[in-house]
Amino acid sequence: MDFDLTKEQKMIQRMVSDFAEKNIRPRAIDIDVNAAFPEDIFQDMGELGLLGIPFPESYGGSGGDTVSYAIAVEEIGRRCGSTGLSYAAAVSLGASPIYYFGTEEQKQRFLKPIAEGRSLGAFGLTEPNAGSDSGGTKTTAKLDGDEYIIQGEKCFITNASFADFIIVTAVTKKDANNKNKISAIIVPTDAEGLTVRSDYDKMGVRGSDTAEVILDNVRVPKENLLGTEHQGHQQFLKTLDGGRISIASLAVGIGQAALDRSLQYAKDRKQFGKSISSFQAIQFKLADMAMEIELARNMVYKAAWLKDQNRSFSKEAAYAKLYATEMAFRAANQAIQIHGGYGYMREYEVERLLRDAKLLEIGEGTSEIQRLVIARQLGC
Repeated sequence: MDFDLTKEQKMIQRMVSDFAEKNIRPRAIDIDVNAAFPEDIFQDMGELGLLGIPFPESYGGSGGDTVSYAIAVEEIGRRCGSTGLSYAAAVSLGASPIYYFGTEEQKQRFLKPIAEGRSLGAFGLTEPNAGSDSGGTKTTAKLDGDEYIIQGEKCFITNASFADFIIVTAVTKKDANNKNKISAIIVPTDAEGLTVRSDYDKMGVRGSDTAEVILDNVRVPKENLLGTEHQGHQQFLKTLDGGRISIASLAVGIGQAALDRSLQYAKDRKQFGKSISSFQAIQFKLADMAMEIELARNMVYKAAWLKDQNRSFSKEAAYAKLYATEMAFRAANQAIQIHGGYGYMREYEVERLLRDAKLLEIGEGTSEIQRLVIARQLGC
């Protein structure tokens, strides 16, 4: 086994780290306070090629691997959870389904602009009554001649307000047992009858756009069907497996930020005539944080490596997502404790880490769903 990053992976790590430290970290507080999606930062990331890391050069990408992409998510999330979440969603949810399931024409039309940093996409799965129960989708798509007519509502959709298209899951058939057969359809956001509203006042990741999408008899060409009709359920399960690697990577970044800030504060803060970093109680907290972060990072890299080897990675992605996200919340909570009263203040930023980390235990499959996925992989 070789645990070293490759030369290319180290180069991406340095590039993204330098960019994030210079361009994202100084604005993280403002992005959170103002709940403002940083369009200019995404334009800069697009020009650097970050949105195309895991995609072939033929589609405008960098030809990188999943490990490199996971590293990029971690480095961005380490500076700003909001920006990290929107970046992860743009690649793993907005672009990846088209790469894996789209036709050549769809890849050229929809994937290439994202990979080249000229566009954003979104993934419309969650509904008011279909969260963890994704099979309970109510949105429908009926074929009328050469067009699908889509009717329904989606909620909690990342990047939808700034996307050029949304991949929408919709019921296209009922089987013999009256169960939904779901398809995925690419819907341009300028389609007549489509409304995007971003009115949520969120606890954390406030600078990541989260929107409600209303589809009122929206018509799209049948050529916008993603992959095979009625295969949407299998498509989004595979999409979420990959997305869980990116969410776990983001969690590692937030956990690392919590450790970075806690270690520096503990060295600077004086009590009883010496730095609190010399107190065993603080040392134990820091040691636990460092250990759990490294364990989570190793699990993320393993899941990403398995994906790159075209091997089964569903269980490992669930391991990574479950452990890393719960780790990030623990690390952020301990960071606040180490900072004491200052940790509760916005200017020290660790309170933001806790708020941002909480969403990661919910999005792209709750912790409870991850445990179900793991149990099923074990044959339960």
